[in-house]
Amino acid sequence: MSGSVVSLFQGSTAHSPSYGQLTRAGAGGDSGGVVDFCIPCNPYFPTPAMLDALRGRLHEILTYYPSSAEHITAELCQVLGLNPATVAMGNGSTELITWIDHLLVRESLAVPVPTFGRWTDQPMETGKRVDMFPLPERDGFALDPAAYAEFIHARGSRVAVVCNPNNPDGGLLTRRSLLTLIDELRHLDLIVIDESFLDFADADGGQDPSLVQEAVLRPNVIVLRSLGKNFGLHGVRFGYLVANPGLAGRVRTALPKWNLNSFAETVVFMLREHRQEYADSLRQVTRDRQEMRWHLARLRPLTVYPSQGNFLYVRLPDGVDGVAVRDRLLAEHGVLVRECGNKIGSSSSFLRLVVRPQPDVLRLVAGLESLMGSGNGVAVPELIGGTTYSSGTAAVDRLIRTTGT
Repeated sequence: MSGSVVSLFQGSTAHSPSYGQLTRAGAGGDSGGVVDFCIPCNPYFPTPAMLDALRGRLHEILTYYPSSAEHITAELCQVLGLNPATVAMGNGSTELITWIDHLLVRESLAVPVPTFGRWTDQPMETGKRVDMFPLPERDGFALDPAAYAEFIHARGSRVAVVCNPNNPDGGLLTRRSLLTLIDELRHLDLIVIDESFLDFADADGGQDPSLVQEAVLRPNVIVLRSLGKNFGLHGVRFGYLVANPGLAGRVRTALPKWNLNSFAETVVFMLREHRQEYADSLRQVTRDRQEMRWHLARLRPLTVYPSQGNFLYVRLPDGVDGVAVRDRLLAEHGVLVRECGNKIGSSSSFLRLVVRPQPDVLRLVAGLESLMGSGNGVAVPELIGGTTYSSGTAAVDRLIRTTGT
C-alpha cells in the first residue's frame, strides 16, 4: 500500500477515511477497485431504476434550491404515517446528535461502549461528562438493561443513550426490554434510542421493534433514525428524529434554514412509489447477513458475534494485529474493512464488516484466509506472531449454539 493511503488511516480519528479519499490516493488500484466492507449501507436500494431517474434529474437537482425543510418533512411524514409536529429532519443523523447535545444535554450523558463514536465524542467536545458503560465481551457485547439502569443511577447521569441495534456489534434489545428500561429511567432529562440500523433487524415477535410511537407520547424520549444508512445513500446526508411536539419543535427550531439538500428532497419524494423495493432490499440484506456469518464462521480463528444490523462484529485471533490485516486486505485484495482500534471500548483485535452480496464476501474470505492461514494451518508471523491456526467446522457449530441459527 502506498504511503499516502497509510497516512489517511493514521490521520483519522474516530472514523475511517472516506471512500473518496481512499480512491483518490490510489487504494485498490491493482485489484480492480475497492470492495467496501467499511461503510454500513444498503447495497440493494435505491434500485438501478431509481438511480437512473436520479441521473435524469441531475441538472435540476444541482441547479435549483431545495424546498423548505418543512415541505420535505411533511412528505416524509405522509410516507411514514407520522405527525410533522413530532419530527425534525437533519442533514444526517450526526447533525441531529449535535443539536441534541447542544440543546438537551446539560451536564452528563451515559452510553454503552463500544458504540457509534459521535455519542461519546460530541458531548465530550462540549465539556459534558460522558459515563461509559462497558459492554462485556463474554456476553457477546449484549446490553443488560437492568445493569445499565443501575449504572446510570449510581453515576447520576442525566441523559441516557441506547443504540438499537448497536454499532459496531449489532446487538438488539427487544421492544419489551426497552420499554422497561425507559420506564426505569423516566426521571432523566432525556433518553435517546438511536434506531439508525433498526430497519435491518428481524421483527420482534411479529411486532415492529421501533419505539417511535412511544416517543411521541413520552416527555423525555427521542428516537433517532437514519435514512442514509437504510437507503444506501450516505452521501445524501439525511436523517430524522421523532419525539413529543415540544422536544421535536425545540430541535427543529434550532436547525439551520435550508439544511436539507435537493438530493434528499428528490429521494424523499420517490419513496412513496418504491415501498416494495425497499422492503425487498431489507429481506435480501437479512439473507446476505446469514450467509456471510456462515462463511466467516468457517474461518476458525475468527469469533463472529450475533448481529441484527447490516454488519458483523468479528474478533481476530489472539495476537493478530487488526491494523496490519486492514492494510494488507486493502493493498493486496482491494478490500476495505473497519478496524475498530479507535473505537472507545473496542480494540484492534476487532473488525466491523458490512454485510455485502456473496461475490464480495468470497473475496473478503479469500483475503482473510490468505493472511491468517487456510485449512492447512498456514501461519503468517507478521500478523499472528508465529502462532499457527486452522479453519474448520467447529466455529460454525459454536455460532449455531450461540445464535440459534
